[in-house]
Amino acid sequence: MLHIHTIPAFEDNYFWLIQPDTQSPNSYIVDPGSAQIVQDYLKQHQLHLKGILITHHHHDHIDGAAELSDSYQCPIYGPRSPRIPQVTHYLGEGDSLPLGSLSARVLALPGHTLDHIAYLIEPPILAQTPSSPPHLFSGDTLFGAGCGRLFDGTAQLLFTALKRIAELPDNTLVYGGHEYTLANLRFAQTIEPDNAQLNLRQATEALKRQQGRATLPTQLGIEKETNPFLRCHLNSVRCSAEQISGMTLATDADVFTSLRLIKDRF
Repeated sequence: MLHIHTIPAFEDNYFWLIQPDTQSPNSYIVDPGSAQIVQDYLKQHQLHLKGILITHHHHDHIDGAAELSDSYQCPIYGPRSPRIPQVTHYLGEGDSLPLGSLSARVLALPGHTLDHIAYLIEPPILAQTPSSPPHLFSGDTLFGAGCGRLFDGTAQLLFTALKRIAELPDNTLVYGGHEYTLANLRFAQTIEPDNAQLNLRQATEALKRQQGRATLPTQLGIEKETNPFLRCHLNSVRCSAEQISGMTLATDADVFTSLRLIKDRF
């Protein structure tokens, strides 16, 4: 049975450790920004690293990759990018990556950065039930109640990437790279103050953090109800963005672009 381990790191990062079969110690780490943190966790839980999965080039997602690869003699998978020379096996849109008894489908999701990819683990069709959801390792594209900033990507690219994620099943579990949920929810409430689901979520997620628990993974269906960056097609979000920006926003992409700028200043 698949198990995903949560490894908190730095101030707000999460490294996700994929253990395809709990009967085997073999595992795969997503975006290891520190080798020592991952090594300590593997040793504590008696797990063995078989591979490293990179989503994009930012240092807090890649800095531990080379040392881990050397220590465990395992490959580093990631996008073809001159900014990630550590990668030993390049992946792009539509590629399938075997992970033990499972496989991950690669999605190209430029926006936060131009080299950004994500990894989607889907259960076999006959096993697709609420208790066996798809798992999306979204890096810094989609967070709890928010999305990534724009670095070398564009708002249109990120908008398109998020629309693509939104087409996945509502029970998809999304594993973002950072614990930003409470701050994102505070922003979301300024955009949709009358959203009852949003206000309920704020209380639920705040309690998790008070108890020292992660707010991730998040379920995609909940994101569609509470994440303003996935709700740019709604009149309530458009009106708020227009009021705050003082601009008429003709398209959903315009609403998204405005929201991203407003959030940058929030």
